[in-house]
Amino acid sequence: MSGTDAIRSGPRAGVAGWPVAHSRSPIIHGRWLAKHGIAGSYERVPVAPDGAEAFFATLARGDFAGLNVTVPHKELAARACDALEPVAAALGAANTLWVENGRLYGTNTDVEGFLANLDEGAPGWDADPGPAIVLGAGGAARAVIHGLASRGFAPIAIVNRTLDRAALLTGLAPVASAHGYEDLPKLLETARFVVNTTSLGMNGSPPLDIDLTPLDPAALVTDIVYVPLETPLLALARARGNPVVDGLGMLLHQAVPGFERWFGVRPTVDAALRAEVLATFA
Repeated sequence: MSGTDAIRSGPRAGVAGWPVAHSRSPIIHGRWLAKHGIAGSYERVPVAPDGAEAFFATLARGDFAGLNVTVPHKELAARACDALEPVAAALGAANTLWVENGRLYGTNTDVEGFLANLDEGAPGWDADPGPAIVLGAGGAARAVIHGLASRGFAPIAIVNRTLDRAALLTGLAPVASAHGYEDLPKLLETARFVVNTTSLGMNGSPPLDIDLTPLDPAALVTDIVYVPLETPLLALARARGNPVVDGLGMLLHQAVPGFERWFGVRPTVDAALRAEVLATFA
């Protein structure tokens, strides 16, 4: 059953986005459905941008128990909900939807996934929080900024090629500030944490070309990109002795709350699941 898109009896869930053919979410949820012997399904749901508003507006009247939402629809999905949990309302984006009594509800589990990945990959990473750098100012950066602020990191420098876009995210945390890449060398001198939230370094995209020389070798470096598992940024950081955490765990952990909501069982992220998803990278 793992990875299948076939419709089965029981609750129906899936992942909606454009494009969505590359999504590993059916592998994750398919494995959990099989492991727990649950009659249900999880499928890829391609939703073109020109039809997205109508799709989410009528979702509560369809036969889905709920959906994950990926790019580029998270903000639209949030606006379509009848009610949002506080984290989704704060971020203005929803990646997990469910239907109750004909009403559409939404939350954002990217924050939980981001933090759980770091808690697992670098236990104690937030024991002595300090200055943090967030590279990029897209949708994923919103969740990362929220998560870092919740763990006490300050100040949080949002570094983006378009300064105005970075400035839009400073309202997510009083300790956040916007910067261009020209500020990065100075920011790196005091940073205790660096995260890439851009697509740079992903297979098929240019690498993230930065110089980590000013960075303390004790600072943690992570990347939300997980294909390849070790991005050029992580390889550079590892070579100079910095602790690193790859981005795959964020994908795995953010899936947990949705599965529990739709299928009534809270699954666990384990080595076997990670290995099954990794096998699809070849």
